[in-house]
Amino acid sequence: MAMATATREGTVQAFLIEGCQPLSGTIRPAGNKNAALPILAACLLTGEPVILENVPHIRDVEEMIELIAALGVDVEWQGPNTVRVWAAEVNGTKLDPELCTHIRASILLAGPLLARFGAADVPPPGGDVIGRRRVDTHLMAFAALGADVQVDREYRLRAPDGLDGAEIHLDEASVTGTENALMAAARARGTTVIMNAACEPHVQDLCHLLCKMGVGIEGIGSNVLVIEGADALHGCTHRVGPDHIEVASFIGLAAVTGGDLLIEDAAVEHLRAIRHSFRRLGVEIEIQGTSVRVPPGQELVVVDDIHDQVPKIDDGPWPMFPADLTSIAVAVATQAKGTVLIFEKMFENRLVFTDKLVSMGARIILCDPHRAVVTGPSKLYGYRMESPDIRAGMAMLMASLCAEGTSRIGNVGQIDRGYERIDERLRDLGARIERVEA
Repeated sequence: MAMATATREGTVQAFLIEGCQPLSGTIRPAGNKNAALPILAACLLTGEPVILENVPHIRDVEEMIELIAALGVDVEWQGPNTVRVWAAEVNGTKLDPELCTHIRASILLAGPLLARFGAADVPPPGGDVIGRRRVDTHLMAFAALGADVQVDREYRLRAPDGLDGAEIHLDEASVTGTENALMAAARARGTTVIMNAACEPHVQDLCHLLCKMGVGIEGIGSNVLVIEGADALHGCTHRVGPDHIEVASFIGLAAVTGGDLLIEDAAVEHLRAIRHSFRRLGVEIEIQGTSVRVPPGQELVVVDDIHDQVPKIDDGPWPMFPADLTSIAVAVATQAKGTVLIFEKMFENRLVFTDKLVSMGARIILCDPHRAVVTGPSKLYGYRMESPDIRAGMAMLMASLCAEGTSRIGNVGQIDRGYERIDERLRDLGARIERVEA
């Protein structure tokens, strides 16, 4: 099934956006990108077919499928968002170096290959250039399970006699590190205990898939996971959960454009910290069963701390505010009356894109690579810019939709990596956005 997106080999594309148009109507989020990628990798743990539903048809997913198909895995789109993965015949354990440079999630294939075949040769992963993204946590987890780990120009992992359950204390609550440890432990002998585990919704979703495949897991949703490995795993059908990051992006889009938006199947149970932080920017959200409504015409006002102190929105391990939403928070803050500090603790390049918003008229002081002070509301004006990564691209799109005049965002392949058909879906809500060849 073809996608309308920028590709590595194809035409580079851009968005033309005419701002000052409220986004209103009803929308449903795509499946969680950060769940779909490890779940696709986990399908290599069994030789039986796995049917995945609600898979976002985005560039990152396509590249992950390309990676596993290159290993001999039979992958077939059976519908717009349904994929069958059948890893009955895997013809190697060495990943294609060129393909790995395009996607951070390539590292997630290390755990399944090592667990099932006793070997994995994995080049350093690519992905967004948002700062250092270490893999030490992954390698230490593999070593704790008994693998021989050699690091040179690639990561050479060997466990010819299989892996053994162990007690693993992750040196950081890494999402992908936890996921790799989970998948490796799924076929290890005995019991594995992972402490300081990440517990984001996408980690929980991977756990639920592994349980359907025959793995015993206790502590799902906590930072201590107990895994009972299985000699052989079986196929199943699994539906990827809705993307809470996309839900939050739509909330921000409605708030800054003054629209009346209903978001269905909104992963309400995962929005607590997100709602709290948005409320600090004056964004009010109504919960209606499993849906979220953003009421129209909101006057966004920053809620100061006690004694009129400048408030702070900062990210942290789940269930704290997600790092992927700090860029979105910056864009919303430009339209809120008052001053707020955005503190991005994880990645030292995440906030560099704010110079684009400053060029549009935003009042932002980038204190250092991790902290930005935003004072609003600012009248924004259309501008020509390039998207450096997925979330910055969405923040720039958000700013463009509430700006006066026309903006042009280049390198939209970055946005396509995380948001399915975003231009088409936003047009359905009243946005004036066009995809053009750059």
